[in-house]
Amino acid sequence: MPRRQVLESVDGLAVLVTGAAQGMGELFARRACADKAARVVLWDLNEPLLEQAADALRAAFPQTAIETRVVDLADPAQIAEGAAQALAAGGIDILVNNAGVVTGKPFAQHSTGQIHSAMAVNALAPMYLTHALLPQLGVRRPGRILTIASAAALVSNPNMSVYAASKAAVASFSDSLRLELEREPGRNLAVTTFCPTYVDTGMFAGARRMLLTPMLQKQQVADRAWDAMLRATPMVLLPWTSKLGQALRGVLPRAAWDLLAEKVLGIYHSMDEFSGRAPAADRSAQTPGNSAV
Repeated sequence: MPRRQVLESVDGLAVLVTGAAQGMGELFARRACADKAARVVLWDLNEPLLEQAADALRAAFPQTAIETRVVDLADPAQIAEGAAQALAAGGIDILVNNAGVVTGKPFAQHSTGQIHSAMAVNALAPMYLTHALLPQLGVRRPGRILTIASAAALVSNPNMSVYAASKAAVASFSDSLRLELEREPGRNLAVTTFCPTYVDTGMFAGARRMLLTPMLQKQQVADRAWDAMLRATPMVLLPWTSKLGQALRGVLPRAAWDLLAEKVLGIYHSMDEFSGRAPAADRSAQTPGNSAV
């Protein structure tokens, strides 16, 4: 399979970031502006926060055209309309599927609405949006798709059944798409799937620290994800303990892994005291659901 061209920056390209009003989404948008993107398109459901973020970027980076659109990513029609607008305005080169929602509690306590929202925003929305933009990505100019999944896609954890399922779905989609595109000649388009543990965006307030796995700093994580996207790195697990956990889970008997994860590593108790963002901000902001184990 051919190696994709490494990008030094997104200079002159058009970037679309979902969940861009705060958290890592805002950091991705800021990095795009700092890297001299020609256009940066910000999507979010929280209009006041979205416009506040856009105003700050316009003030800091007057050379970059900043566009905003209020989009409910649980609504396929709104995704289609927003994608059509972005294409009509000149197209998109770099797509950052960043937005997400999370509910951390036993499956029996989820409402059907919460199940639908998590699967729609975390799993289906990246598929719908990528599908709408895919025909023109990487055709005239270099293209990238960065999808923020989660280490939760790879390791089961109590109180995260729906969130983990949604992230497992989008991680599998993203990496399968990468393989398809690597077989397609004549297009400079690469896909990166990024899987961090808990990130300090506020979405995982109350989550317990795991052994050797501190709460990740959002700036560090955003920079790592952005650089991996530029380099066309297929998949990133962060931090190193995620890779260790994957190796141990693969070789140990299930009972031994469960004992290790619960009694030693602390994975199975990491969501016992989860509180998350205040309810008013959590669903409406659609901010990065990119920080679960």
